[in-house]
Parts: sequence; structure tokens; C-alpha cells
Amino acid sequence: MDFLSDFLMRFLAQLQSPTLGFLIGGLVAAALGSRLAIPDPVYKFIVFMLLIKVGLTGGQEIRDANLVEMLLPALFAVVIGILAVFIGRYTLCKLPNVKTEDGIATAGLFGAVSGSTFAAALTLLEAQDIPYEGWSAALYPFMDIPALVTAIVLASIYTSKKRSNADENLSKQEYLSEQRVTAGAIAVESPREQRGSTGESPRKQRGSTGKRDKIWPIVKESLQGSALSALLLGLALGLLTQPESVYESFFEPLFRGLLSILMLIMGMEAWARLGELRKVAQWYAVYAFVAPLLHGFMAFGLGMIAHYATGFSLGGVVVMAVMASSSSDISGPPTLRAGIPSANPSAYIGSSTAVGTPVAIALGIPLYIGLAQALGGG
Repeated sequence: MDFLSDFLMRFLAQLQSPTLGFLIGGLVAAALGSRLAIPDPVYKFIVFMLLIKVGLTGGQEIRDANLVEMLLPALFAVVIGILAVFIGRYTLCKLPNVKTEDGIATAGLFGAVSGSTFAAALTLLEAQDIPYEGWSAALYPFMDIPALVTAIVLASIYTSKKRSNADENLSKQEYLSEQRVTAGAIAVESPREQRGSTGESPRKQRGSTGKRDKIWPIVKESLQGSALSALLLGLALGLLTQPESVYESFFEPLFRGLLSILMLIMGMEAWARLGELRKVAQWYAVYAFVAPLLHGFMAFGLGMIAHYATGFSLGGVVVMAVMASSSSDISGPPTLRAGIPSANPSAYIGSSTAVGTPVAIALGIPLYIGLAQALGGG
């Protein structure tokens, strides 16, 4: 009972924090029909600044970190990213009115990581003086890339099988039609001639293309995305240079102000996407509410295993849980658009921005922080 009351108090306090307050403010402004607009270049600059700062923090911490302690959390991050996609593949995709390609893309987006949600969690942890490993920022790509790769590979396998089945049905129909034709009425090519010079039927030739998809182009696309590029660049600069002076005088003072503006933008974007979400099955809204909490609890549990096994801090456990509960809002959408072109962006982007992100930030972050404080006796 004490835990529940403490959680409710923290939850109400979080709603009054600048981070969540600006998110709710954006939602309200958009709902009231405000014409307030933030230029897209400004949005991209803010995201770049936030992720560079997070990367610089992580890079500086990695220099003094024990790399062995990072192995188990990194392994768990990979497992969570992949497992989240498979959960969506065999739950969301099985629900009525959910197109399989759309469901897989949605699962991939919810398995990947939101840079803005991740940055918001770090800000709240610092505001409440909850210690965490600076190198936890390096877990971002370990969860993000496997999730996107898994989603695109699963979608490729599905479309390849669907194409193969369609070709097989077409071949059966053609065969039945040929049987109805009188032997001497028209000339019919022999099965050997239909197979062509390779000796394979057109169905097999077409169906085999999906199996030749390469993993590396997907990984490369993710690494070259704006979010991961900024984060990895910050990690490299923090690790290989001495950025303390510019970090303390420029990046650190601007961080929370820029994050507040980003939350305002995301609030307006979430409201705008609600209209798109209504165009697809209501099951996306249900999934977008449940998935962040389910993924977050899975990550929290694995993080606690790392906590007891390697001394991974409770703050680090919260960071991992927030990563898992977030849904990619920067690198994920363009990667999935290119990797799963048959999927409807209104389904996976609408689910993420309209439901998933508000749930992860407003409900997930205070929940995981409350769990960590309860388990740590704080």
C-alpha cells in the first residue's frame, strides 16, 4: 500500500515536471486547434543536440568503466530488442483487421529505442539524484539495431512466403486450364520449356529472391540514421577526446531547455497522429498501450539479474527499462519505410506517437523509478 501511494505521488509530481508538462501542453494546444508550429529543421537540431550530449556523457564514462560489467546488460539489450519484435509478430499480427506487414513494422518500432524518451529518462534520474552508469547510453544501439533488423527480416520472410504461395496457386490454375485444352487445338509449351534455361519454374525463381536479402544493408541504414549517428558520434568524441570544457559550458546548460521544447513538439505530433490511428484497427491502440509496459517490465527484470550478478546500478536498470518501453521516433520510421515498404506508416507511426510515447514517458518512467526506489529502499 505504501508503494502504491508513493508511486501515485511520484506520478503526479512527474506530470508537473517540465518534461511531461510540456508534452501535455503540446497535446492540449493541438487539441484546441492552435496554429503553433515548430520548424522541422529546429526539431532535427534539438534531437541532434540531445543525443550528442547523451553520447558525450556515455563516452566519458566508458573511459573509466569496467567493460566486463557492460557485457551482460548489452547482451540483455539485444535479447529484449529481438524478443519484443517476436512478441508483436505472434500477438498483434494475429488480431482481427491487422495486416501482417503493418503488425511486424509496429513491433519493430516498439522494439527499437526512442532517443527523446531515453533523454527524458536521464533528465528525470538526474533531477532526483538517482545514480546510473554513464555508459548506459551505449546500450542504445544494442537494442535498437537488432529490433529493426529482426522486424525487416521477419517481414521479408513473410512476403516471400506469401509471394511463393501466390505463384503456386497461379501455377495450379494455369495447369488446370491447360488440362481443359484439347491436345491438338493449340500449341502448349512443355513443362521443360516453361522452366527456362535454369531448369527452375518461374515460381521458384521469383520466390527465392526474398531469401537473398542481406542483413548488413539494414544494419548500415540504422547506423547511418540521424539518431544513431549523433549518439555514436558523441560516444566516440567523449571516449577519444577531452570534451569536458565544451560539455560543461554548452551542452549541459542547454540540455533540459531543449528537451522541454522537444516534448512540446512531440505532444503536438501525438495529437496530430490520432487521426491517422483512427484509420487503422483499434487493436493498434491496445497494443501501443500494453507493449511499452510489457517490454519495460521484461527489461526491468533482466536488469535486476544484471544488478545482482554484476552490480549494475538500479538507475541503470531504469535506463534499460525505459529504452525497452520506448518506441523509436527518429531512426526507426525511415528505416522501416525503406525495409518494409508494404507496411502502412499510419499504423506504426500513429501507434507510437499517439499512444506509445505518452505511455512510456508519463506512466513508464515514474513506474520504473518507483520500483527502483522501492527495491533500493530509497
